Amino acid sequence: MSTSHDEPKRLGRGTGEETEPRVGPRPQGEPFFHPYHHPAAGWGAAKSVSKFLLREHALVDGPRAIMKMNHEGNGFDCPGCAWPDDTKGLRLDLCENGVKHVTWEMTHKRVGRDFFAAHSVAELSEWSDFALEDQGRLTEPMVYDAGSDHYVPISWRDAFELAGRALRELDDPNQASFYTSGRLGNEATFLYQLLARELGTNNLPDCSNMCHEASGRALTASLGTGKGTVDLKDWEATDALFIIGVNAASNAPRMLTALAEAYRRGTRIVHVNPLIEAASRRTIIPHDFVDMAAFHATRTGTLNLQVRIGGDMALMRGIAKAVLDQSTSDPKALDQEFIDRHTTGFEEYRAVCEATPWEEIERQSGIGRADILHAARIYREADRSIVSWCLGVSQHEHGVDTVREIVNLLLLRGNLGREGAGPSPVRGHSNVQGNRTCGIDHRPEPAFLDRLAGVCGITPPREHGLDTVGTIEAMLRGGIKVFVGMGGNFALAAPDTRATYEALRSCDLTVQVSTKLNRSHLVHGRRALILPCLGRTEKDHQRGGVQSTSVEDSMSMVHLSVGMKKPASPHLLSEPAVIAGVARAALPDSTTPWSWYVEDYDRIRDTMAQVLDGFEDFNRRVRLPLGFRIRQPARELVFRTGSGLAEFSSAPLPDVVPPPGTLALGTMRSHDQWNTTIYSDNDRYRGVRNLRTLVFMNPSDMRERSIEEFDPVDITSTAKDGTTRTLNGYLAIPYDLPRGCAAGYMPEMNVLIALCDYSEQSDQPLMKHIRATISRAATF
Repeated sequence: MSTSHDEPKRLGRGTGEETEPRVGPRPQGEPFFHPYHHPAAGWGAAKSVSKFLLREHALVDGPRAIMKMNHEGNGFDCPGCAWPDDTKGLRLDLCENGVKHVTWEMTHKRVGRDFFAAHSVAELSEWSDFALEDQGRLTEPMVYDAGSDHYVPISWRDAFELAGRALRELDDPNQASFYTSGRLGNEATFLYQLLARELGTNNLPDCSNMCHEASGRALTASLGTGKGTVDLKDWEATDALFIIGVNAASNAPRMLTALAEAYRRGTRIVHVNPLIEAASRRTIIPHDFVDMAAFHATRTGTLNLQVRIGGDMALMRGIAKAVLDQSTSDPKALDQEFIDRHTTGFEEYRAVCEATPWEEIERQSGIGRADILHAARIYREADRSIVSWCLGVSQHEHGVDTVREIVNLLLLRGNLGREGAGPSPVRGHSNVQGNRTCGIDHRPEPAFLDRLAGVCGITPPREHGLDTVGTIEAMLRGGIKVFVGMGGNFALAAPDTRATYEALRSCDLTVQVSTKLNRSHLVHGRRALILPCLGRTEKDHQRGGVQSTSVEDSMSMVHLSVGMKKPASPHLLSEPAVIAGVARAALPDSTTPWSWYVEDYDRIRDTMAQVLDGFEDFNRRVRLPLGFRIRQPARELVFRTGSGLAEFSSAPLPDVVPPPGTLALGTMRSHDQWNTTIYSDNDRYRGVRNLRTLVFMNPSDMRERSIEEFDPVDITSTAKDGTTRTLNGYLAIPYDLPRGCAAGYMPEMNVLIALCDYSEQSDQPLMKHIRATISRAATF
């Protein structure tokens, strides 16, 4: 490869030796910042969607898609977030980001052989990530030609043979790793894990390893289930909602409807976040036409608590301590009957709470005692409470302990197993939960493997496989020879950008199954394949007719999704067809009926019904209105824990206060962004335009460092192993967040997260808690 390809190109403002920082489009003007005080959604969202549809020349296809998205029966599931579909048959159950995501997929632009002939990999490596995706949909399979440094066409048959031969010739099946993002439907997911396990490996890293792994492990330890126990009807019946570490307006915008309706019913809503996000104040729901016409906003919150980064566990401990203190004079503050019948470890937890001084709770949470007591009063006075959380809770060293502390609080008042109460993690990506349910798990349960072996006639491996961080580490030391990515953009999504780039380039073969060109096609192994697949909006024609796929939302509802649009190219294959093609080539002696499965996805579902707990009678139940909800034993107060009871946790509070001179830095998405896909350099709800290479800082922290608004700064992180990583020339923005805290955008800031910076509890990269120093740029 050429020298320019060996090192990531550094373009524009905000450079760093380890990263490709220009992920967004070229700024159209000077950087601008002004705090946002308008309602979330409303006319701002409508205007943004209109401009986006116009820019993408989708004024016809866009509205057509809107009328099909999230509609049961003959619609397709939004490929964006995993928020549940409305239970009341809402005809416009959509959001700004969902429309953008769908329109981005339905673009008329195409990337075919002529494009690749005109642009070498070295040249494309210098493009921004926005420019790469903006070229449009991939149209045919391509293979990397090292001699010319170009991708060139390859037939599907030859592509499958190349991938299959590489897998067949491995000395050990554990030299392969099979990654997936949340976009994969349940049927493709099941085939994908079947391919990996029939090959002989549990190396099945996924985006959950970077997002909600902590939630799953915590809930399993506390309740015997890796999922939340509530559904959308519970949200409609609760008295109190605690929303922790969630930016709903951008990450789960349809939640705004639930928040507005809850507030109108009298539900008290507490938002916990270092930043006061737009969704925690007011909203105008676009499909509420009367409110839109009258510019009438509805409040979405009762109380905002600006917790210190990483201080959520201390806050939950403080609320629990207050409830326990109250119980000495008011026995009704606790549900003692529930505690006695259904839990274990309560007395130990009570002792831990009593031994934790208020001064330490205030110091670690960054919140005063009076505000904690206010939140505790809201919780205590509510008959039914739900606690909902997202990555602001899970992407920390102590994420598992924090989620368990949330469960502790719920158990104190019996907020489990009844309407309107329970834990409710917010999965940020459509079907990421379904991926795990249907077998994408590097640590599979023995019972699942037993059923898989019996039904599918294979001998699955029993040893645990590699997760995302483990896969990168293995690639670096030469232990992974073949990397297969089903969707996503692994090169940008993973931590420690420079190490991830080096790891991918160390592979003998990288295979990326994608809809659009992205960075992971340019940061590749010695051999590389791009295999283009259908998008969720497109019709999937197989021998048995047009096929549907199923997805699971963040509240365990499983429903069908049916594409509506003609495929972007006649040469695209569905994800199940791609997986089956690779499997047939990699496992020539397999008795698995791969081609038969692809002819009719009902056949895949019939097999899944025999293997997956809760999927019995799958084909009939998934065709019911709104689909079906997977059985949740903990929802019925059946706990598959070691004790057979819900288990209190008594973990000590961690010290999350940054040392003097350092800041706790969290990464996040902008509003005009979906995962690693950037729609613009704007962040409307935070008042930013034409800028992504920025860092939000507390004004007092800025003054202490003699930093003014828009001053260039250098950001240096210090890893657990003592190594440092630096981003130079980022622009400082004063923002309302706690002292000692700072924030900026992923994936640009992923470079600051070392591979060794992962949680010992969940193995998740510490994307929300980077130890950093920030100073005026040396060249300023």
